[in-house]
Amino acid sequence: MPTLAPDALPARLAGEPLRPAYLIAGAESLLVLEAADAVRAAAREQGCSERETFEADARGFDWNALASQINAPSLFSAKRLLELQLPTGKPGKEGAELIAGFCANPPPDVTLLVLAGAWSRQHGGKWSEAVSRTGHFVEVREVRAHELPNWLERRLRARGLRADAGAVQLLAERVQGNLLAAAQEVDKLALLDDGRPLDAARMEQLIAESARYDVFGLVDAALNGKPAQVARMLAGLQAEGEAVPALMGMVTMELQRAAALAQTKARGGNLAAEFRAQRVWDSKQAAYTRALSRHDAAQWERFVAEAGRVDRIAKGRAPGDAWRQLERLLLAVADAKARRMLAA
Repeated sequence: MPTLAPDALPARLAGEPLRPAYLIAGAESLLVLEAADAVRAAAREQGCSERETFEADARGFDWNALASQINAPSLFSAKRLLELQLPTGKPGKEGAELIAGFCANPPPDVTLLVLAGAWSRQHGGKWSEAVSRTGHFVEVREVRAHELPNWLERRLRARGLRADAGAVQLLAERVQGNLLAAAQEVDKLALLDDGRPLDAARMEQLIAESARYDVFGLVDAALNGKPAQVARMLAGLQAEGEAVPALMGMVTMELQRAAALAQTKARGGNLAAEFRAQRVWDSKQAAYTRALSRHDAAQWERFVAEAGRVDRIAKGRAPGDAWRQLERLLLAVADAKARRMLAA
């Protein structure tokens, strides 16, 4: 089944009419999101002013609702974009038949964008092959540790930054395999860029200038059990004009990692293997180990759920003060005695 690399998608979108279907799949959430944004932008440029999202995250998902929208006439524009989110990467029999049927005879006014949060050979089938024939299948593969410097160098170059091998390696060591962190660091470097090529010394200086208060240090402080530092850094981020939604991606990601590690520990599994699976670099494993000793697996799951609530508050989807609730969450991570604050 032919696939398209995420880096190749923008050029393909720019050089051809919008295809009837796209499948973007992989566990690298940042790259999936960026590829999806590229399709959305192309859809808007080509007349898709209507967009509707469906999330097939449970067995009770109503596939007839999606089928009805596919067949419904457009109310406001000539073209529509329908997004189907498949967190498990598996649409089931009914969903697979619907997607394959759509690709066999796509309506001229509908583009179907399928986003899968996981992908392997076991996820594929006739439905994904149908998408690949009718449109494009963008497979987002994991960026491994040895691939990260080249990935960073390409991203820096795309932002107009020139960096030598030493500078890129220094940046790779800072972000420790976290692509969201890497993307944010590159964005900060672009703002601080003065046109000079980046060597290791200059990179270290710019990282220091951008890191007075940052989400990397914030999460590290929480994992390392430093509540006073957490409170100070949060106050600094708020004073510098950061927005809570911009912080929640990394906070949630790190809490999910900790929850997965805690589950492995609770089962008596191979924690070293889980560190590798979660791409926790050697330099951060001690912080996670300390954090895991403070809370059991069930508590880490509650932390992940609370992070979701904070994100909803920050986006206006739930009542409350997002900064206050984020502080309570991270203080609870840092100090088991502070967990009672989460109920407040």
